[in-house]
Amino acid sequence: MIVELGEFRLSLYQPGGPMGVFYPVEDVILKTRSRFQEIEIVVLKVFGKTLVLDGLIQSSERDEYIYHESLVHPALILHPRPRRVLILGGGEGATLREVLRHKTVEKAVMVDIDDVVVEVAKKYLPEWHQGAFDDPRAEVVIMDGFEYVKRASEKGEKFDVVIMDLTDPYGSEVAAKLYTSEAFRLIKSVMWPDAVLTVQAGSSTLFPEAFDMVFAAVKENFRHVYEYDTWVPSFSYMNSFVIASDTEDFAALAPSIVDERIRERGLQLRFINGERVAAMRAFAGLRL
Repeated sequence: MIVELGEFRLSLYQPGGPMGVFYPVEDVILKTRSRFQEIEIVVLKVFGKTLVLDGLIQSSERDEYIYHESLVHPALILHPRPRRVLILGGGEGATLREVLRHKTVEKAVMVDIDDVVVEVAKKYLPEWHQGAFDDPRAEVVIMDGFEYVKRASEKGEKFDVVIMDLTDPYGSEVAAKLYTSEAFRLIKSVMWPDAVLTVQAGSSTLFPEAFDMVFAAVKENFRHVYEYDTWVPSFSYMNSFVIASDTEDFAALAPSIVDERIRERGLQLRFINGERVAAMRAFAGLRL
């Protein structure tokens, strides 16, 4: 939420800590509204260009790589050879960018309900997608993710990794139905038996009830389910993720295996490595 505050013409309120945080806004590049949500691109004094949906920071120029690498690579590294990847959400194209870094990936399908967000990202956020939308392995589908998964299930399509890069479970109502047990059961139907799921699940420290609801819904459908957490500076809180599989055990993913797979796949990463993955796993469940 952008508000007037003190010496700054505009400030952006972001949940975090007991009272929240205000970030000074240096410029408003774009302010528009789609059928589903309010879309803003602003320049924050500390974090640079920033995408804001319904008043909440989605990613910033300065630290988006922390969030997107943390979302994508633990799941793709956990899977021994991911070929087909489904992304639900991810309108900026940065999740797609990170998925396509893996040379094993032959097809990445990104499904986002909001065509306006995607078009805004293509025009105003090239630092995020870095041409990923034009990669021949990428397919971008504009439709409701729940409906896409229904149709894919009916056609018998299967994926090695599914990544849910949606707005927070306590945020927009648009994504709410994709955080239910029914949705995860449907998503599982388009996953191979050894596939891996990862879910952006908000913050288990600031919004424990919403996180616990998501975690429980995933747990009802998968054998191995874990939380891992990453501090994202522009969010001003620990962002929580849920990773799940019936065969691949995230707790058994040693730092040496992570680093070996990063080398094998020729990944040039800024944040994720074996020790970081172990640390993110260790942060899980730490509540304020």
